[in-house]
Amino acid sequence: FSRGISREFPWKAFLIRFLLHHSLTQAASEFRSEILRPPFCAACCQLDIRTMTSSVRIAALALLLPSIASIALSENQELQLIIVKAVLVSVAGYFLTVGAIPTVKEWTQKAGLFGMDINKKGTKAGEKKIPESLGIVPGSVYLICVIFYQVFYITSPSRLVEYNAALASVCFMIFLGFADDVLDLRWRYKLVLPTLASLPLLCAYTGHTTIIVPKFIRELIGVDKLFDLGIIYYMYMGLFAVFCTNSINIFAGINGLEAGQSFVIACAGLLFSLLHLDGSEDPDLSSILLLIPFIATTLGLLYFNWYPSQVFVGDTFTYFAGMTFAVVAILGHNTEMMLLFFLPQIINFVYSLPQLFGIVPCPRHRLPKLNMNTGKLEGIKSNMNLVNLALLILGPQTEQTLCVILLVFQTLCCALAFWVHAMFAQIQ
Repeated sequence: FSRGISREFPWKAFLIRFLLHHSLTQAASEFRSEILRPPFCAACCQLDIRTMTSSVRIAALALLLPSIASIALSENQELQLIIVKAVLVSVAGYFLTVGAIPTVKEWTQKAGLFGMDINKKGTKAGEKKIPESLGIVPGSVYLICVIFYQVFYITSPSRLVEYNAALASVCFMIFLGFADDVLDLRWRYKLVLPTLASLPLLCAYTGHTTIIVPKFIRELIGVDKLFDLGIIYYMYMGLFAVFCTNSINIFAGINGLEAGQSFVIACAGLLFSLLHLDGSEDPDLSSILLLIPFIATTLGLLYFNWYPSQVFVGDTFTYFAGMTFAVVAILGHNTEMMLLFFLPQIINFVYSLPQLFGIVPCPRHRLPKLNMNTGKLEGIKSNMNLVNLALLILGPQTEQTLCVILLVFQTLCCALAFWVHAMFAQIQ
């Protein structure tokens, strides 16, 4: 592939060869040295965190291939340069995240921000103090990366207003998430705070407020193809921000799930925006530039949060991730597509409604229970969420296997979203 473009675009060929050769070589080496050796320690029967390194690297490489292909094949030199700079800044953000977490986790633990891994209760790992609120690291690094983007991306005052409003919303949500980790806010405040955090973006929003009505509905009720919702659309965007932040927050509880699902959704959103990118003034470019550093920083956090977790992400990360997705969808004018990506979170939310509204007693931690004899998690019917539902359907699973199953389900739902979008485009 790179040879085919090397004559016309030699720098692109070099970039592609370097990324593919370096990543695949290291991934193969780690796969041989770590995955193919017995991964379990006989004394504690726990996976070494390094066994996930090559898997994460391979997954990241596979999901970056659309970005590399887009850079290589696009005829717009301006777009290529912008995306290349964004990738370089994000790579620096990844290494900064990985380098900062070991130091920050010591600070948070000294400050009393730590917890016990409840899914390992009764084992030695369950007695270990795990630093919490480490979502503050990728959140802070993300803001630094996105602020740097203004140097080479912002070309008009109107775009600067929306861009800074998006930064303000994400920054506000990171602060509120960290405050929640420290103060342990009640649920009624968690519903209000995302609405307040989204106000800067909603006030600066200058995009359309119309929706496309499907053809069969137009013929049924006799309306135009474009229907203007006006102020209702702003209310919808505010509620959308509330849903994004809280849906990731309640679809959690096992090592790697919060960061993992966010990583998958972000990669799906990046691919969608790349496929629909058309010029430097396209709103999808804003989505791309906001998602690339998010993927990089989240991958850095996932390295430490994968089973067995060295750190907990805390509400800081779930709020940060949810608001980032809301901002990306609103600025890119594709909130409907983002909702399709959130299908597992919607299923989890609907299934959890009886407990969330107090119809059924709701414990503080709706987690499965660990069977000490088998070392596997077992679902609890009274704890109504997708984690327990998966265990009740599939049977007992190890924590790592359960996380992989849920992330595969998340990936399949994202693939389904692309299919639904393609089918809907044909009937408009």
